[in-house]
Amino acid sequence: MLFNSYVFIFLFLPIVLVGYRMLVKRGLSRASLGWLAVASLFFYGWWEPRYLVLLGVSVAFNFSLGTHLARMPASQLGRGWLVFGVGCNLALLGYFKYATFLATNITALLGLNLEAPHVVLPLAISFFTFQQIAFLVDAWRSEPQNHSFLEYLLFVTFFPQLIAGPIVHHREMMPQFAESDSRDLSEDMAAGTAIFTLGLAKKVLLADAMALHASPVFAATLQGEVPNASSAWLGIICYALQIYFDFSGYSDMAIGLGRMFGIRLPLNFASPYKATSIVDFWRRWHMTLSRFLRDYLYFSLGGNRRGRLRRYVNLMLTMLLGGLWHGAGWTFVVWGGLHGTYLILNHMWAHVRPASWTSLALYRGLCRVLTFAAVLLAWVFFRAESFSSAWHMLKGMAFMAGSEGGDVLGPGFSLWKPLAILAIAWFVPNTQEVMARIRPALGASDQRFPGQWQPRLGWAVVLAVLFVWSVNGFSKYSEFIYFQF
Repeated sequence: MLFNSYVFIFLFLPIVLVGYRMLVKRGLSRASLGWLAVASLFFYGWWEPRYLVLLGVSVAFNFSLGTHLARMPASQLGRGWLVFGVGCNLALLGYFKYATFLATNITALLGLNLEAPHVVLPLAISFFTFQQIAFLVDAWRSEPQNHSFLEYLLFVTFFPQLIAGPIVHHREMMPQFAESDSRDLSEDMAAGTAIFTLGLAKKVLLADAMALHASPVFAATLQGEVPNASSAWLGIICYALQIYFDFSGYSDMAIGLGRMFGIRLPLNFASPYKATSIVDFWRRWHMTLSRFLRDYLYFSLGGNRRGRLRRYVNLMLTMLLGGLWHGAGWTFVVWGGLHGTYLILNHMWAHVRPASWTSLALYRGLCRVLTFAAVLLAWVFFRAESFSSAWHMLKGMAFMAGSEGGDVLGPGFSLWKPLAILAIAWFVPNTQEVMARIRPALGASDQRFPGQWQPRLGWAVVLAVLFVWSVNGFSKYSEFIYFQF
């Protein structure tokens, strides 16, 4: 069930909201949490009911083990149980996400006749696996508080963030569930609806519009065609804008849905194309994934505590594994490796760059353009379905198409579209800035400026127009890019 679908917006969401508000008004806080948990499980099972069993077993196992670990913190025996728990979670993720990939590569490398298993990837397994690994590690560190199984179940399955993030942390979510009977849902409903509508417009009106022109370019490269330079560059820019507003839109919708129920989800997206370095980019793009990789992988490898060379090695390993997390394919590993290389070069440059340069507007502008160009190059491997497809795309971008290069941007392409949408990404305040008056998400700024959202008639009209326009575009129905991860 997608957020950008009629059944979700006009059937599922109203029923869940009405039921939740009725229970909260009557002071039945535990029942309201149970209602949300049941609704979240229904939401997950809508796509494939049999995977509810897998999700349920995973939740029960990790809650039981986490409770057990909390009683034996920092002991050798506790460490052994932690390794066992993390191993079980990674084994589950590894089987469903990487079994076919591993079998194919072992067959190719060793000549063994391994039959690649046909495995259907359960939705959200990458997200709920990371959330629960963090819970186990923190339980061993004695960080989790005493929360019930119901609160833990909702922490893992809460439908606004279940399918594609943000990757939430028990420390920021469970206390909110425990306070479910002390909320002003009228204000939350107004704010949540506004945020959701802005996210929906980003997805349907901007991301899907760019997909119409990015997809034909990559489809052509997959068939062996080398696009001409203009098609290649505009194609990758269109894809960069597609994934930007697709992910930004989903993050807004998740935050908006959470606020409708009085829950603040963590900020997950903060105008990453405004970044002036790759380090800055990863502080803005998929922020909760960056947080997880930093806290539970990079720091576990030693972080920057063992010298500069070891720091660079740890950065590269973290980004390679982060790339593999995104997808079971070598193109994702290359994407992660490119970003690892960028981060290393970024840190090297920071050691020799004159400090005074950072205050120069021209320097910051050049850094933004260079960062965006580096991200574009990496997106080629992220989007391409094979190395040959990526190579054809890169040849086109390098003006190597020759006389055979074709214009493959799809029908109805107009240059003003990507330029206008890029201008939005670069210069227009993002949703969290527009909504800053009500602190829409955990970690969001409360900076004030004229024109920010308020529950006034003018904003209501603008949002109503955007909502109707977006719903009218559902005929072009498309999934969120991050659903496949």
